[in-house]
Amino acid sequence: MSRAHAVDPRWRPRVVHEPPEVDVASAEAAAADLLTSLGLDLADPDLLETPRRMVDALVEMTTVPAFDLTSFPNDEGYDELVLVQDIPVRSLCEHHMLPFTGVAHVGYLPGERILGLSKLARLVEFHARRPQTQERLTQGVARHLRDLLSPRGVGVVVEAEHTCMSVRGARATGARTVTSALAGVVRDDPRSRSEFLDLTRRSSWTS
Repeated sequence: MSRAHAVDPRWRPRVVHEPPEVDVASAEAAAADLLTSLGLDLADPDLLETPRRMVDALVEMTTVPAFDLTSFPNDEGYDELVLVQDIPVRSLCEHHMLPFTGVAHVGYLPGERILGLSKLARLVEFHARRPQTQERLTQGVARHLRDLLSPRGVGVVVEAEHTCMSVRGARATGARTVTSALAGVVRDDPRSRSEFLDLTRRSSWTS
């Protein structure tokens, strides 16, 4: 964290991901070609608007919302774990362009600043809105929180069900994939690591 970040109570970095340019007309034409190549009759009234709807859905799922990562001076010297559990995760598997959904548990040990709690959910959404692997999503949230806030430690656990595994292929309905990323004290101190992982195991999503 820079000195300006440490002393300026108004520090509020804008978190932005530059979206790719979307050629909606070309995307709709490509979607129509794909569906036609799969043997579907787009003259059917029930399918007439499907290419447009496909494109609208994919654009929505890959458009990353910007937000302000609001933080505040840690004037009280709070030094225990801050954890937000069961943050909804909705993302796309980059290998099959099928959704994976679940929850994220994001925690940190504060340093000089603390974060507005809703921003942890915003950070998860920011990283989820793109095609990717769950491993990359988990690491991205942890790295971003560490780089912007400079906490003493960070922990992120993501639990998700992948439709590319539940509705096709292995068809393993109900199978969950769990990934984690730990840094700083949460990784290196056995007590802090155990506390974080024990709390995330109590998730309502898994009970």
